Amino acid sequence: MNGPDKFSLKKHVTAPAIFALFCVLTWTVRASDIHPSGFIAPLTADTVPKKPRNTRTNPPDTSRPDTSRRPALRNSTDTSGRDSLITSDTTILSTDTFSLRISKDSFAAPVTYEAEDSAVILVPEKKVILYGNTKTKYQDVNLQAPVVILDQKASVLTAVGTKDSLGESLVRAVMTEKENKFQSDTIRYNFKTQRGLTYNTFTNQNEIFINAGLAKKVDSNTVFMKGARFTTCDLDDPHFAFRANKLKVINQKVAVSGPMHPEFEGVPVPVYLPFGFYPLTRGRKSGMLAPQFVATDQQGLGLQGIGYYKILNDYIDATFRADIYSYGGWKGDLTSTYRKRYRYTGTVNLSFQNTKINFKGDPDFRSDRTFLIAWSHSTDQRARPGVTFNASVNASSAKYNQYLTTNTLRNFQNKQQSSISYSKNWIGKPFSLQLAANHNQDNITRLINVSLPNASFTVNQIFPFQRKEALGAARWYEKIGVGYSGQLQNQFSFYDSAFNAKRLLDTLLWGATHNIPIALSLPPVGPLIVTPSISYQQQWIMSRTEYTWNPVTDTLDAVTTKGFHTAHQMSVGLGFGTNVFGTFNFKRSKILAIRHAVRPSFSFSYSPNLAKNYYKTVQYNRAGEKRVYSVYQNNSNIYSGYSNVEFGGIGFGVDNSLEMKVRATTDSGAAESKKIRLIDGFGFTSGYNFLLDSFQLNTFSLYLRSSLFDKVNLNFTADLDPYEVNNFGRRVNTVSFGRGRLGRVTRGNLSLSTSFRSKPRDESQGDQTVAVDQNRITDPTLLADQSRLQDYMRRNPREFVNFNIPYDFGVDLAMGFSRNWTEDGKVVTDFNSSVNLHGSFSLTPKWNFSAQAFYDLKTKTLGAFALSINRDMHCWQMAISVSPIGLQRFFTITISPKSSLLQNLRVNRTRVFNDF
Repeated sequence: MNGPDKFSLKKHVTAPAIFALFCVLTWTVRASDIHPSGFIAPLTADTVPKKPRNTRTNPPDTSRPDTSRRPALRNSTDTSGRDSLITSDTTILSTDTFSLRISKDSFAAPVTYEAEDSAVILVPEKKVILYGNTKTKYQDVNLQAPVVILDQKASVLTAVGTKDSLGESLVRAVMTEKENKFQSDTIRYNFKTQRGLTYNTFTNQNEIFINAGLAKKVDSNTVFMKGARFTTCDLDDPHFAFRANKLKVINQKVAVSGPMHPEFEGVPVPVYLPFGFYPLTRGRKSGMLAPQFVATDQQGLGLQGIGYYKILNDYIDATFRADIYSYGGWKGDLTSTYRKRYRYTGTVNLSFQNTKINFKGDPDFRSDRTFLIAWSHSTDQRARPGVTFNASVNASSAKYNQYLTTNTLRNFQNKQQSSISYSKNWIGKPFSLQLAANHNQDNITRLINVSLPNASFTVNQIFPFQRKEALGAARWYEKIGVGYSGQLQNQFSFYDSAFNAKRLLDTLLWGATHNIPIALSLPPVGPLIVTPSISYQQQWIMSRTEYTWNPVTDTLDAVTTKGFHTAHQMSVGLGFGTNVFGTFNFKRSKILAIRHAVRPSFSFSYSPNLAKNYYKTVQYNRAGEKRVYSVYQNNSNIYSGYSNVEFGGIGFGVDNSLEMKVRATTDSGAAESKKIRLIDGFGFTSGYNFLLDSFQLNTFSLYLRSSLFDKVNLNFTADLDPYEVNNFGRRVNTVSFGRGRLGRVTRGNLSLSTSFRSKPRDESQGDQTVAVDQNRITDPTLLADQSRLQDYMRRNPREFVNFNIPYDFGVDLAMGFSRNWTEDGKVVTDFNSSVNLHGSFSLTPKWNFSAQAFYDLKTKTLGAFALSINRDMHCWQMAISVSPIGLQRFFTITISPKSSLLQNLRVNRTRVFNDF
């Protein structure tokens, strides 16, 4: 049995001292859920949080470990690096701010964090642990992760993702810093040094997607990776990738790797490269352009498209491409584009071809040198209001298009034209000036016509008798309007096969016209619109040619005199016009009504014969027969004077339009009416001259325009001669109407185009096609020259295929004919026509077939045919093109990545067979 304890001063004094200290420290604590001034244990500051705006009690989460000893925090914001301890399960948003750094271990900026589940604050360790869809922000670093551990003492943040029972990642930690974004299983980041380690990281730089087993971030722009896989495929399990043990990425600049090898569908390919260099910079950069291989039967093996792209400054760049063939032929293209926003834009293209067919010494050996000059320029009207300058130049040698490879459209283009124009409109004044230069050439005849400079000056209608301050109603003479238009033209011609600069001036032609119209605006007379008019016209002509019969040689001798000559014409007239409408209504039909609008016109006019002095009579055969000719009507003049006929008669015509109104149903089910234009315009114009003793009735000009159902574009014009012909094919003064016939159609032109396109499979994706045809291309560097456009289409077939459109078909028809009667009574018809058929359809969302054909209706032959098959392989695309008919028969197979970064990593096979 123990005796009573001895008295101990140390024992009896220590306990009361501890108790007293405890009371001092906890004197503000209350045992309730009310928080007047809760227990605050800050890490770096001592501020009291505001009262909560609302509270919410939540049931315990049995799926997580016991958290009864840690406070639950629904939404917490810490702006000073301190810890807040809440003793109840309520939602509290607390914010601490300060302007001075109180502790050495405090952060350089506030840290904002949120957690949907809870937060654990470990005061002694100076750590904060967040659970459940956390969001943390520090300066320009944003982090989202299921679990985040913030260690203030070490300035280290650790973010951990969640995995399933098989170890697969369910939710990854995502960190964003400036333009960098990482998704990782685990992220460890030091706020002060901005360095960190990430495990199983996914990131992307421009078009490159990178997956690394371990990544080390050494600063805000540089990351080192180990066990990296990089690709342009955006799937978690990409179709292809490149494997490298070491990789260095400098943000938005470059990525450099050590030895690497490709893999497809996860299967490695035993092809190793010693290193890899991948530019990641955005915008334009100078560099080499990779070629593609091609094989032709007449030019040999070749490399096409090898070149260099150079940026000269912020406004100008240049591209040089070359084609080299084993038989000695070559082709060089220099293209320069320039652009200044809100000022102008344009491109210049110079191309030279040295085509060699077969080997030198071969009987079929041939060598030709051809060239192309193309220039396009357009100004923004906002730069100089009222002033525009535009250019579209496309001139080349006659055989340039013929020697282009794998370019079906260009091989059959025999007409080329150019135009350069400058115009100025004086704002607030009726004056306008136009200066132009034009060019056209025929590659079959090899004739080139150049017209420059051409000038045109116009004065819009002015009212010289109008009072400056009008009082009361306007007098009739105040409505007299006077205008002016004048044109000056210069032209010279030559053959490209016989060009001689010394003889060029001998072909120079010039001429000018002047027109002064005078009109009077009168009020309508009931339904009639009356328009009186007077006009005066004058031509300036550079030469006159007179003919005499030479009885010795039985020929006509011509004498041409150059100088300044004039021709005049004057006319007065009075015109009448009105509109007549008729509507036919339907009952119990989807068609509600058909409306027919008729616009007849009728005019009286008189033109005296002012051309008698330059019309002469000459004998033209041994029989002594004579004919009348104009001394200005020869090939040495642009203008040839006016008609040697006094006209006093009438002019008449009828214009019609046809519309239909149908019942339609809106998307909401409501009924409404819809107008459909059936025929935009059809009719005729003609005239009758009372002063002639024969052939008083003029030729009828017929026309028809329609855009039926917004699908068919139709344009038709024709000339109808109302007089008969005799057995020798000569017109006789007998009107065909009297014999029960309308007349003879002597000329006609028809153009028709239509297209049928289905709706997209996925409306949200819209039109995936970058450029389907020339009308939809907006890049001026492609529009400037058809050759480069076709070359771009061949190099980038994926941009011209829309897998989202099930089908797209179109027909373009152009026809022209003229009928003439020979002296033996036979009818000779000159007929020209061509049909262009083009279409595509997607058999599946991944397969597309397209075809294009040219058919000559005159020769009944298929001029060209091309078939293309395209396969969408997600991140790759395959294109197969075959053209078995035409001047150049070819086939090409291309498999290339879709990414522009790897556009040169392609597999290409091209064969060309020429029929020059």
